[in-house]
Amino acid sequence: MNFDYSKFRVNEGDKVRLDNLSALEDGGYTKKTAKEEIKGNIKELKKFQEMFYADNRYSLLIILQARDAAGKDGVIRHVMSGINPQGCRVHSFKTPTTNELEHDYFWRHYKALPERGMIEIFNRSHYENVLATKVNPQWILNERIPGYNSVDKLDQDFWDSRYENINAIEKHLHQNGMRILKFFLNVSKEEQKERFISRIDEPDKNWKFSSADLHARAQWDDYSTAFEEMLEKTSKPHAPWYVIPADKKFFARVSVGDIILELFKSLDLHYPPAESKELLEKAREKLIKE
Repeated sequence: MNFDYSKFRVNEGDKVRLDNLSALEDGGYTKKTAKEEIKGNIKELKKFQEMFYADNRYSLLIILQARDAAGKDGVIRHVMSGINPQGCRVHSFKTPTTNELEHDYFWRHYKALPERGMIEIFNRSHYENVLATKVNPQWILNERIPGYNSVDKLDQDFWDSRYENINAIEKHLHQNGMRILKFFLNVSKEEQKERFISRIDEPDKNWKFSSADLHARAQWDDYSTAFEEMLEKTSKPHAPWYVIPADKKFFARVSVGDIILELFKSLDLHYPPAESKELLEKAREKLIKE
């Protein structure tokens, strides 16, 4: 099925209002047809990943941001299930450690960036530094940034500077061969509620629920504002954001897989040239004579 995913892409200069964006869209898929599409995507991704690794010119950074219970883990598990683990890694970023706070906020993320030929998935990312910290600005004080020793000093100029720095870093990475895809999984408040209740009611899912989830849910509107500003100010042609409807898990997984495939197809990947046929034939003869 052909679907136009450009409607989910945030173009530079766009205004974003999450309330105006559907979280329920299914793209015309059913669970059954989505499963078939994902299966096909896995097969194609496997082929392209091998060529991507052999080509060794690019790296790929996939960023997943979302509210709690939006389905980031499921997207990773389903979309990337056919990928050779030698060529793909996943980093889930939690609260910064004491050692990480001894460095600038991007340090721990920079260390995890993919080398050429590799795919890296950030489950949450450096964008938490303009999301969670923007909603809870007191957390910034843990970074001990000179000149910012009180929440009152964290004005709009401070946050604009962070957006500019992130854009500059991502532009630098792109210019040096890294391709960046950023996905915001847009789950509705009603669907999040149902998923939280499911985690509470089903013993096997209890471990997924945290009281911190309810704290973040109580800040729903503040997070909406932070997400919208992030999307508006950091979606660039070289590192675009896609706002993916996530109430239908199957459609979110199809969408992310299709967009990744679209990128791979745009790169003109190829295997490096083999040694000359003459040398290959001589090697073959030598091996046969052993």
